[in-house]
Amino acid sequence: MKRILLIVGGGIAAYKACELIRLARKAGIAVRCVLTQSGAHFVTPMTLAALSENQVFTSLWDLKDEAEMGHIQLSREADLVVVAPATADLMAKMAAGIADDLATTLLLATDTPVLAAPAMNVRMWQHAATQRNVARLRADGVTVLDPDEGPMACGEYGPGRLPEPEAILAAIEQHLAGTPPAPGRLAGRHVLVTAGPTHEPIDPVRYIANRSSGRQGFAIAGALAAEGAAVTLIAGPVTLDTPAGVERVDVETAQEMANAVAKTLPADAAVLVAAVADWRTDAAPQKIKKGTGTPTLRLTENPDILTMLATSPHRPRLLIGFAAETDHVIEHATAKRAKKGADWIVANDVSGDVMGGDANTVHIIRAQDVESWEKLPKSQVATRLATRIADTLQETA
Repeated sequence: MKRILLIVGGGIAAYKACELIRLARKAGIAVRCVLTQSGAHFVTPMTLAALSENQVFTSLWDLKDEAEMGHIQLSREADLVVVAPATADLMAKMAAGIADDLATTLLLATDTPVLAAPAMNVRMWQHAATQRNVARLRADGVTVLDPDEGPMACGEYGPGRLPEPEAILAAIEQHLAGTPPAPGRLAGRHVLVTAGPTHEPIDPVRYIANRSSGRQGFAIAGALAAEGAAVTLIAGPVTLDTPAGVERVDVETAQEMANAVAKTLPADAAVLVAAVADWRTDAAPQKIKKGTGTPTLRLTENPDILTMLATSPHRPRLLIGFAAETDHVIEHATAKRAKKGADWIVANDVSGDVMGGDANTVHIIRAQDVESWEKLPKSQVATRLATRIADTLQETA
């Protein structure tokens, strides 16, 4: 008989764990349960024990339990560890390797495959921190199911609902049958992403730059990696953590970014999110002092990386540029797509206090249509764009 260890996290969806136990038992799967302190606010140990017909474990500090079955043994005797519901807090601890209670300690100690079924508020699911944690867990080999979309107990609507017990059971049975989880749709694809600003030196202490934070590009790189792509992220000078599963190349100037892009080819797709400075100047060897007259800056145009890729013999099959516009957003972006030879232009409406903010309003300009997304968190823009890229590369395979 196959055995699972079910960790029940703290969320209103914990009640569905009871049905999951019932279905698993009916399918001939033995179930042991670990109930977190937060989970005990929603279901009781007695309920889980009655349904599983096994003792329920709740504390790392229970002398009797540790003497009879320590957390190390408990973490390894099952064929599969299932976390349902996997709350945002629990997944954050899993991703960071925190072990501060029985559930997180056995998750860190286990050498058994782990499957997590997320459940949380839609905004929590879409938050960049949660998406980073999901990407990290997947890169570490944890199977993280996608949450369902629909109305929630809090009254909001969107992705974040715990998958139905039947769907979780199907994923469990797939694991127990020895069938590896399906790879991401971009598995085997190489995708290039640029992100952040560039700094063009004027003298040893000053430079020409812009307000780009790099967060949108980093979020896109992480979302593409979560879809299974091999992602090369060429980043301007930003202080952001590298997304899980992403290869990062740091550069400073536009010319350095262009050189790094050329070395990265070939790629199946390129997403040029970086806000590359349009001009550079010959930097003075010493700091330019005030009071010596206004310096004359002879500006030279920087290489246009989008045009460079569009005309390259190694042109990516899908070439996507970004355009930050303050007015006539769709019109300017449409003209840029035609002029530069891109397949898509993602037009970012930066009118107002947007550059470096937490949300974007974007328009996807394609030859055949325009798709608009109003004021979405950068993480959600990234997830949607990764989905569109996967769809397109599969269609053109």
